[in-house]
Order: sequence, then C-alpha cells, then structure tokens
Amino acid sequence: MSFNLRRAMDGRLLPRRERWSVRSPAVGAVLHTELPTVLGLQEALPRSVRVVMDALGPQQRVIGHGRGRAGRGEGTPLVYDAERLDMEFWEQRALSDHPDVPGSRTWGNLIPRTLVRAGFRDTATGQRFVVINTHLDPFSARSRRRSAEAIARLTAASELPVIVLGDFNADLGATSLRPLFAAGAVSDSWVSAQRRLTPEWGSFVGGHGPRLRGRRIDGVLTTRDVSVRAIGLNTRTMDGIRPSDHLPVQALVRLPEEGA
Repeated sequence: MSFNLRRAMDGRLLPRRERWSVRSPAVGAVLHTELPTVLGLQEALPRSVRVVMDALGPQQRVIGHGRGRAGRGEGTPLVYDAERLDMEFWEQRALSDHPDVPGSRTWGNLIPRTLVRAGFRDTATGQRFVVINTHLDPFSARSRRRSAEAIARLTAASELPVIVLGDFNADLGATSLRPLFAAGAVSDSWVSAQRRLTPEWGSFVGGHGPRLRGRRIDGVLTTRDVSVRAIGLNTRTMDGIRPSDHLPVQALVRLPEEGA
C-alpha cells in the first residue's frame, strides 16, 4: 500500500473534517482492516506514525525519519510486517546532488525530498526484494525529473525485484516522470495488473469523493519480474470522514522465484 496521510494538523482555521484529530480514527480503521505487508507513507509526522503503528499491531516495524537536517519533521517511512518479512538493509537518501546529506536540496525544490529504500526477505517463501518509498515535489518539474532519474538508477542497479511506492505529485504519464519508465525500468501497476478492483479514479481527491479522469499521482510501480495480481484505490470512510485527501493505492503482487 502507498498512502499519503496528509500532514497531521489541527486548528480552528481548518474545516473539522480535515483536522487530524478527526481524521486519525479513519486512518486507523483503514489500516487495521487492510493490514498491508508493506506500507509506504507520505506526509508522515511522528504523531501520525504512532496512529499507524497502533492500528497495525505489535508485529509492525517502521524505518525512516524526517526529511530535515536533524532527521526531524515530515518523512516517507516504510512500515512492514516483521512476522512475514526480514529486513536485510535499509537507507534514507535525500533527493539531491548530495543524497547522503540530510536536508539537502539542489534540484529546484524548496523543501527537502527523500526516499527510503529497504531490502526484505519473505520468511514464508525465501524470496528477496527491494522496496523504495518516496514523495516527489509538487511545484518543480525539474526536481521531479531529477528524482525520477535517481530512482531509475537505483532500480536499474538492483539485482532483486523492486517495488516503488510513492506520491509522485504528477500524473504517472507526465513528462517529468518519464525517466522512471525509460527502457522498461519499471511499469505502472495500474496498467500491468491482471485485475483492477476499482475504476480508474484520480488518487488525489481533496475534499471531494472519488472522481473519474482525475490525476493518478499516487502509485505502485514494479520491475518487470514482479507480477501484479490485482490493484485498486481504497475509498473507505468512517462516519462520513475521509482519512486523507489522497486515496490509498493497494496492490497484490507475486514475486519471481529465486533464480527465475
């Protein structure tokens, strides 16, 4: 699952339905029902991650930290089921010319952008794979393009199957995101899936309900060796409250057998 939680904020100036204190039970309800094995979060603050972890249960682990220089603030953490998956490595990178410098930004984005990358082994099957989770810049097409290039390089260098989760802040067919799909590095799971469980709604819904022909800016991308069995966008609400202004995107995938 890829899920932009929307930044956790409260205050009288926000409409009641948009306040984190009102939305957080709906976030918890969605996650407690779906229990994703791997979850990529965007716009995640420590207070929202606590809600996520409480909803998913004690077997869950979280990796990643804030995007600022001291590792604080909003981040793009990965959450995974430690009973099903063994984590073999992980790293957080700045999306900039200095990926090892926290908080760095050189591609035209005013706010630091990051990715979290982790390698896992499925304890049930022994299969190994890599997951990348990210949140690209909403304002700078140059930043999105350079970020797409950086992710494509990581994907191309991997000897293992790769799944990319994220809020890409552009429709997945946008020019700025083309480097992600160049030479077939990854595929859009919505296109490659064997089954689509929902209509092709736009994933950013704002204060509205799901709409056809909207921009699908959140997604699950995979290398060609990953088979996507099914995909859909989750529209669940709780007492009429929508968990976020983004719809969670969920995919069921089959990994290739070792050596295949």
